[in-house]
Amino acid sequence: MFSDYLAEFLDYMEIEKGRSLKTIENYSLYLNRFYEFAGDIKVGSIDIALVSKWRQWLNRYKGSDGREVSKTTQNYHLIALRSFLKYMARRDIATLAPEKIELATSKRPQVSWLDADEVLALFEATDSSNIVGLRDRAILELLFSTGLRVSELVKLNRDSINLDKGEFSVRGKGQKDRPVYVSGSAKDSIYSYLKERHDSFEALFVQASQRKNSQDTTISRLTPRTIQRIVERYRSKAGITKHVTPHTLRHSFATDLLGNGADLRSVQSLLGHANIATTQIYTHVTDPQLKEIHKQFHSKKGKS
Repeated sequence: MFSDYLAEFLDYMEIEKGRSLKTIENYSLYLNRFYEFAGDIKVGSIDIALVSKWRQWLNRYKGSDGREVSKTTQNYHLIALRSFLKYMARRDIATLAPEKIELATSKRPQVSWLDADEVLALFEATDSSNIVGLRDRAILELLFSTGLRVSELVKLNRDSINLDKGEFSVRGKGQKDRPVYVSGSAKDSIYSYLKERHDSFEALFVQASQRKNSQDTTISRLTPRTIQRIVERYRSKAGITKHVTPHTLRHSFATDLLGNGADLRSVQSLLGHANIATTQIYTHVTDPQLKEIHKQFHSKKGKS
């Protein structure tokens, strides 16, 4: 039965495939929705007709908050089911071939990024006279300098980064390592921040809070949500009207590289994208260049 294999599959994805706990959590959610729809059926009963009905069910599904499941998230459900079916095939259990499940065509996501002046304004909105401002400046500069995901940033320890060389390795999605390079400005900001740290806590970026009526200070690693709040705070202080998140700085990193002549394959490697199609969302930066080419060459027509 489906439920008999679900727990085994999730253990396999975590232990043998090395997927993150967040990925396992998501796969569990998506496959339990399949269970909610189909019931505890025999794995061999899964066929393309059943999957088609499930897709229709997902398209009409609304959560407890009334929100619908987006096309992109519907595809994540299908990817989870395909992975489950691949696991069944590895165990020689007869069921639907995973390659028969096609993903829905989804719209290319709208990319938001900051131009050079906006990035500088964001940096300069921090206050270098106190450790919180120094920390936040280091966070913003490191995000823009490296294109790190916020989940990767919060996991960094002090010994993760070789500031002398200005480079380090980070383990991203799919447990894949990639090289990361730190700009001179970001290195200076991190040095300034660490110089004011007087604790031995291993995390690179921490939040210190004073307990009520006590001299004790609790030090904890920053969370992705806290980083989001930090970025939002300085977006507001800098007077930037567009929506800005830590991922916006990752977009800005990629846009800046391509705009200055980097090739798409190199940017793919620096971002840690498994598929270059994901990196192609940044090809918007070629638009101004195309406009100049059109203006330079097309305008010659009709002048002779």
